[in-house]
Amino acid sequence: MGVEIERKFLLAGDGWRALVARSEPMAQGYLVGAAAIAAGHAKSSVRVRISGDRAWLNIKSATLGIERHEFEYAIPTDDARHLLHELADGRVEKVRHHVMLDGAHFEIDEFAGDNAGLIVAEIELPSVGAPFPRPEWLGIEVSDRIRYYNVNLIERPYARWSIAEREGREAPAC
Repeated sequence: MGVEIERKFLLAGDGWRALVARSEPMAQGYLVGAAAIAAGHAKSSVRVRISGDRAWLNIKSATLGIERHEFEYAIPTDDARHLLHELADGRVEKVRHHVMLDGAHFEIDEFAGDNAGLIVAEIELPSVGAPFPRPEWLGIEVSDRIRYYNVNLIERPYARWSIAEREGREAPAC
């Protein structure tokens, strides 16, 4: 069974930019998204993602927190384009920057469109309590805040957030 242990953070500066090893644009959409989950009609999101000439179908449990079930399968890019354009409930676009620091791999997502201005760092870990570097540019943790989950950015994009929400100062259940 696939389990992802991932922590997500806002950024407290641009110091990470000098450490970027590579960047890749991504587009993704949800076949089962936030509305179905919120209505109690689904226990997981189903996402299609395209990055360059590669594409994946991803199924992720709708639980809150850093440990979630996740299954990801490579699919033909033409199929992914069709799914994204014809069947997805909208689209999230971003550039994913890869930063290696002290043996840790940070994925920093810089969003575009209605989510422009939102930049988050994610790190996948081998266990819930695994140690990882805490560089000065790593800001507050938002792993337990559903508004920062990609699946929620289609229905409630960053452009519609309050200042408190953008700064991560809202209640953790948001």
